[in-house]
Amino acid sequence: MVAQEVVVIGAGVSGLTTAVRLAEAEVRVRVVAARRPSQTTSALAGASWGPYMVDDARVVGWSSATLREFERITAEGECGVRFVRGMEASVDDVDPPDWATALSDYQLCDSSELPDGFVVGWWHTIPLIDMPVYLRYLTGRLEALGVTVTELARPLRNFAEVQEPGVLINCTGLGARDLIKDPDLQATRGQLVVVDNPGIDWFFQDSADHGDLTYFLPHGDHVVLGGIAVGHPDDSVELRRDPDVERAIIERCAAIEPRLAGAAVRGGRVGLRPNRVSGVRVEVDRSGDRTVIHNYGHSGCGVTLSWGCADEVVALLAGL
Repeated sequence: MVAQEVVVIGAGVSGLTTAVRLAEAEVRVRVVAARRPSQTTSALAGASWGPYMVDDARVVGWSSATLREFERITAEGECGVRFVRGMEASVDDVDPPDWATALSDYQLCDSSELPDGFVVGWWHTIPLIDMPVYLRYLTGRLEALGVTVTELARPLRNFAEVQEPGVLINCTGLGARDLIKDPDLQATRGQLVVVDNPGIDWFFQDSADHGDLTYFLPHGDHVVLGGIAVGHPDDSVELRRDPDVERAIIERCAAIEPRLAGAAVRGGRVGLRPNRVSGVRVEVDRSGDRTVIHNYGHSGCGVTLSWGCADEVVALLAGL
């Protein structure tokens, strides 16, 4: 790629991953963000690989690219990503998604294996991501490429406030709703619980994408339990742990895996997913004074799509 300068705005998983890919392509990169990686929405995620909560024809290719990168980096050493075998199940009689049946160890569940209330399910092995650890890994990988994150005093109000030259890469997630006045962005509230691991080495998640969700994801000495996906129209309301929601999450998970009923609670996380009703936005925008490549609106699928979307941003930049 011809040497170029870019400014990546945002230091969540999309911003960091995109910056890594650009720096690896020998692009001169600066990252600016209103929040350091450990304070972003990404740090609050569960998280598991899988094209959930987003309706976009491009997600299969993007998620496949991310899966390949996860396979590569887990072979290198500690990065916060582990491949774990587990079950996904549905209370409705649905067909397993194509991306799941394409996995090498996919296996349809026998009816005797299904938890009460579930009518279909399947086993497979997917990456589970310990987000605080993974974000530190990405930050370290970026620093090894000579790129650091500059923390802003406040969120940008417009792109004109970016003084550095170069193409802008907009990875601001839900922040894009105010930054570029995108009315298609909606906040979806998520909440999860973190407990001590009582010896669980498999994951479970239902196939629901709104309302009450049920999943547990083991990460070594702790397990992440979830969750919910509900609209959150008023961003001025402080995001606090709801104890009733927390108790319900634990009860749903313990109904699947009884050992979770007595697990000590370490804490909880509450965040807002950046759901975009018209689909993920990864495209070049020349409508203003600066050329911008957008990469936001991933809903609950930001980690899953991260490396694929980053590769597309690199390709879009090369085509300018």
